[in-house]
Amino acid sequence: MRKVKLRAGIFLAPFHPLDENPTLALERDLQLAVDVENLGFDEFWYGEHHSGGYELSASPELMIAAAAQRTKRIRLGTGVVSLPYHNPLMTANRIAQLDHLSFGRLIFGAGPGLLVSDAHMLGLDATDSRRKLDEGLSVVTRLLAGEWVTEKSSWYDLRDAHCQLLPYNRDLELCVASTFSPNGGKLAAKYDAGMLCLASTMYQGFDALSINWQIAQESSAKLGRTMSPSRLRCATEMHIAETRDKAMDQVRAGYERYLQYIKNQSEQLPDSPAHLTLEDLIERQEIVVGTPDDAIAQIRRLEEKVPDFGCLLLLEKNWSAPHHLRRSLEMFARYVLPEINGDNQARVRSFDWCREKRDDFIETIMTANQKAFAQHAAETAGEAA
Repeated sequence: MRKVKLRAGIFLAPFHPLDENPTLALERDLQLAVDVENLGFDEFWYGEHHSGGYELSASPELMIAAAAQRTKRIRLGTGVVSLPYHNPLMTANRIAQLDHLSFGRLIFGAGPGLLVSDAHMLGLDATDSRRKLDEGLSVVTRLLAGEWVTEKSSWYDLRDAHCQLLPYNRDLELCVASTFSPNGGKLAAKYDAGMLCLASTMYQGFDALSINWQIAQESSAKLGRTMSPSRLRCATEMHIAETRDKAMDQVRAGYERYLQYIKNQSEQLPDSPAHLTLEDLIERQEIVVGTPDDAIAQIRRLEEKVPDFGCLLLLEKNWSAPHHLRRSLEMFARYVLPEINGDNQARVRSFDWCREKRDDFIETIMTANQKAFAQHAAETAGEAA
């Protein structure tokens, strides 16, 4: 039995093939937030990318501002703001305003930036991104806490910088992207942030998960803090249907389209996922394309790495038609989460108890009926007399 109830969310880059209408694609990404909120999902994350053609969202803040107007409860995360691309004061101001527009539902996710092509267009050295992420987080967190900052670095020059509008929530949640290197765990500890483990079930990423979590815990302990596993989010791909064959049929064509983008990015690398089939990924346990039982088994694997991790983020990569996606998410909410969280244990116990006692209960019912008939007969005889 879990000590921490598992939350569910969607992480959307997003990925959209080159033959799709981009306006309708973005509209579908906003509608998906409404759909999963109605299914009881807890979080929805929008990404930031600027090149490559497929990952359309250049501003997670804009997507969240629009989604906040359509939803009421679900929390909305920047997944992630690439801090080295932005002046820290401008980032802090946007985040503070966005927290108000969402009535405090914002999660501020930050990372170094994933695509080298994005950094290239900005004239940045991508090898400096991790250092700049640390520097940027130091400034942004101070600004969001109400400090005035005068500080100069190789990429910003702030003079009496401050946020004239502070966040709706003074304890605005911060999350740091974590994949393979220990950097994410160290930064999460340093800034008392959650961890976005975006390679949780990927090759090498699964092995790094527990290591990076241990690094985060040890680094937090050195700072006199304790990091709760509820702040750790594990991301993975899942598509489920009534049968494995049906699930495979629903995603195969979409996966092949998505694979063209991956090949365009990294086909020349011998260990690139561009060389893997759906069957390869399933066999390596990197993804789930199957049934609710397969999804449950994958979550149990993650729990072995980090018991009681807080949130499972489903990486939505647009492999299936919208109606198949909605059905998959519905099945996840109906059958997977309740099993993981033990939501039906009390119901099952009551069901079993009634079965075990049914002979006694039936005997009581029969005895009561006999008494009723006897009483009726006595009353009838009395009336006749």
